[in-house]
Amino acid sequence: MNPHLADLFARQPELSRNREELERAFELLRGVFRGGGRLLLCGNGGSAADVEHVAGELLKGFARPRPLRGAFAERLGPDAAHLQGALPCIPLTGFLSLRTAWLNDREPDYLYAQLVQALGRNGDALWAVSTSGNAVNVTHALRVARALGLATVGFTGRDGGAMNGLCDALVHAPADETFRIQELHAPIYHTLCRMLEDEFFGP
Repeated sequence: MNPHLADLFARQPELSRNREELERAFELLRGVFRGGGRLLLCGNGGSAADVEHVAGELLKGFARPRPLRGAFAERLGPDAAHLQGALPCIPLTGFLSLRTAWLNDREPDYLYAQLVQALGRNGDALWAVSTSGNAVNVTHALRVARALGLATVGFTGRDGGAMNGLCDALVHAPADETFRIQELHAPIYHTLCRMLEDEFFGP
């Protein structure tokens, strides 16, 4: 077992039932990044904050140094010391001008779907978070992602709702209340981020 998973399960034994889901999510994300793909992320409310948090852990060093190496670092010279290795990801929670225009002019529930359609390419992945599994804008985005050939990773609660069947890997936090689901999502995504960091930036 991956040592970060073992540490997670030792700290929060109730999450041990999620081992296969987490291993599947890791394998999918590893494959996307290994193939040169990008990760798109979406969610609402606290889940929007969570996907921004995930992006923050992947776009810079998280639990280990990520010095730039190779020809690119050599071409940069001294500037390379001020930059870090990153895994490419785009949280779809920003885009202020587009978002306000879309909410005014178009069907609001399709904003994330529009962004996935515009930015997603075969070989990318969408990581979607909905504590109920029923957020309409999130499920629209997942359907578009699947139509484009993106890998789909979902985080949800015990039931999974409409996200069941829409994700290649769906992690069900073993809780029913929104705040409790979110409390469990944080150590889960931190663990996945540590696993990915070791995979791509380890010794």
